[in-house]
Amino acid sequence: MDRNRDLEIAQNCRMSPIENVANKLGIGGEYLECYGKYKAKIDLSYLADTNREDGKLVLVTAITPTPAGEGKTTTAIGLADGLRRIGKNAAAALREPSLGPVFGIKGGACGGGYAQIVPMEDINLHFTGDIHAIGAANNLLAAMIDNHIMHGNALGIDINRITWRRCVDMNDRQLRYIRDGLGGEKDGVERDDGFDITVASEIMAILCLAESAADLKARLARIVIGYDTKGRPVTCKQLKAQGAMAALLKDAIKPNLVQTLEGTPAFVHGGPFANIAHGCNSVLATRMALKAADYAVTEAGFGADLGAEKFLDIKCRESGLHPSAVVVVATVRALKMHGGLDKSQLDNEDLAALKRGMPNLLRHVSNIKNVYRLPCIVALNRFPSDTEAELRFVEESCSQLDTDIVLSDVWAHGGEGACELAEAVVKLCEEDSSGFRYCYEDSLGIEDKINAVVKNIYGGSGAVLLPEAQRQAAELTALGFDRLPVCIAKTQSSFSDDPNKLGAPEGFTVTVRQIKVSAGAGFTVALAGNIMTMPGLPSVPAAEGIDIDDNGRITGLF
Repeated sequence: MDRNRDLEIAQNCRMSPIENVANKLGIGGEYLECYGKYKAKIDLSYLADTNREDGKLVLVTAITPTPAGEGKTTTAIGLADGLRRIGKNAAAALREPSLGPVFGIKGGACGGGYAQIVPMEDINLHFTGDIHAIGAANNLLAAMIDNHIMHGNALGIDINRITWRRCVDMNDRQLRYIRDGLGGEKDGVERDDGFDITVASEIMAILCLAESAADLKARLARIVIGYDTKGRPVTCKQLKAQGAMAALLKDAIKPNLVQTLEGTPAFVHGGPFANIAHGCNSVLATRMALKAADYAVTEAGFGADLGAEKFLDIKCRESGLHPSAVVVVATVRALKMHGGLDKSQLDNEDLAALKRGMPNLLRHVSNIKNVYRLPCIVALNRFPSDTEAELRFVEESCSQLDTDIVLSDVWAHGGEGACELAEAVVKLCEEDSSGFRYCYEDSLGIEDKINAVVKNIYGGSGAVLLPEAQRQAAELTALGFDRLPVCIAKTQSSFSDDPNKLGAPEGFTVTVRQIKVSAGAGFTVALAGNIMTMPGLPSVPAAEGIDIDDNGRITGLF
């Protein structure tokens, strides 16, 4: 599929004024804060003022990602369009793109082909400034920490145990580990420090899990920034920073409304990565989509072992929401890669490689159906090179789990290519989802929760906590944080913590090297394998191909 074509399609779209898009959902102008003609924020008072019954929530997730592409976001957008084409009142609820991947290796995150959200260039580049506001709030807290230490350190903060890092919304490996305050006494206290990418900041997680402006400020106050010299946690509230941080986020907390190429309303808000953060759009945007539409289509980042697991075990636990149906997206090409086929050979029919890769899809489906007890369907994102024999093999394999599979052709045909999938999803939403359960119970300890995810979702034999992680788990347990859910940061390329273990590996262990608490967000974070919270740029970053002409037309952004 030609990604250069994506930008051309998006730029040729005739968008509707955002007021007209809001009208499709019955959202009046009194709730709109317009950012130009085609973007708007929705005031939070809309949720308080509407008494409309919630619609059905549809979660779109995927198999373990490969360089061949799966099309999860594209499918989610196309499905929302497809639902409206069959006469249903539908809206999408998606994440915002981070500048890091846009200029790095992945590119934009607005879908593809004829299943995109627009204005694509704006959404990928700055949008309404939410991520910048999050970075500003994060770095204000960092500045106030060091300022407090310089001016006497009344809280007794141990400079060797500060856990709060600075952030920037860019892939900049040079900033992972730094030593700052080097200028002398007037320039601060010299200490080890570092940067995360903004989407991995706890502020992003807090924004995405907050239920109101008041809840946002309360969560900010609970942030643990480090420990004092007696080993006691030091919070944002003790630094009196939460009010100013909340002021910086006063607009960022409001969900953004845009549209698909077909004019379907799309709430796009919050953008935590699923490999290093919790991978879901905001609770507030999801609630707005559910109040305004009969079907709200949302997606969770990377494979179902990451985004969907965190959506279900963290976001649903925090909000009380749960999906009525789950769509697992797969492609023949990606499954063949999981079967060991080189990317250069994917256009060739290879049933043997497909057979070897199928267990990856089947494990994801089994997890949704048998661990979380949710109705599930497979959307097979069709490529021109797929043969009838390959498509038939995938369909027959899914029948082992009594799971329907529907061909999706949204890249080429937009909502028209998702009508069959839309009909199947409507039918699936009528099934009983009241048996939904989490992967683990709150009562389990930190290590037991990690083991539950590794065993029940990843298919491994368990987790191995390195000595530092063991010490941190014990400390956090003593402080009462062991009852929080756990957010595991690991590679997106495998069920395991080794990106080279494709398919559905078994018998492996996941090595956890560090555990920290995100007390404001309401979960602990376990860093597994070699995962980094600040990605780096590839040898040829996408930024090299992005340009703008004299007329302001952007090229190379896809």
